[in-house]
Amino acid sequence: MTNGWVDIKNTDMMLIMGGNPAENHPCGFKWVVEAKRNRNAKIIVVDPRFTRTASQADQFLQIRAGSDIAFLGGLISFAIQNKRYNQEYLVNYTNAAFLVKEGFKLPEDGLYSGFDANAKTYDKTTWNYEETGGGATAKPAPGSPPPPPTLPPNVAYDLSLQHPRSVFQLLKQQYSRYTPEMVERITGIPKEQALKAWDTFTSIRQNGDMKKAGTIIY
Repeated sequence: MTNGWVDIKNTDMMLIMGGNPAENHPCGFKWVVEAKRNRNAKIIVVDPRFTRTASQADQFLQIRAGSDIAFLGGLISFAIQNKRYNQEYLVNYTNAAFLVKEGFKLPEDGLYSGFDANAKTYDKTTWNYEETGGGATAKPAPGSPPPPPTLPPNVAYDLSLQHPRSVFQLLKQQYSRYTPEMVERITGIPKEQALKAWDTFTSIRQNGDMKKAGTIIY
């Protein structure tokens, strides 16, 4: 867990998984209770066991041990598909708008581009960002925010996040495999429960709402 107790005290939505803070951090867990009491914060707990933390949850999902990544992959895919994210933050403070070099391939067959089967190593030439040769050539979409002030020199970008080789679109493609059906098969969580949890957690960004805060206690 890398977030502080102040973040938890002031949150509107919590996803707790991979731990049992009610018993492992009983003093700190009071901030979870305060957020629920004072801010009507919602609590989603994902755990193989029904714990004391789970007893405080608005939603409890019993997951198969070791399958957390599949559940989180489904959450990421759901958020992207339903546009429940802060695009301004993605454009200005992440590499989401940067374009990856042509020839880069996601691991549909389990291997990224550049794998040498004989040497059992990767040539990572295509893994870098595309360069423009002197200033970014990709033009921002009308009405989009200005280029990030810390844009690396000569990197190509697309502020609309629609370019198929943008980091954002590659991320979207990578996580699209985590359908509710796949997540159910891997985690054992019924897809109806997973969809409800994903919808609840991402609801803080529904209809462009940027006033609410969420946190993951992992």
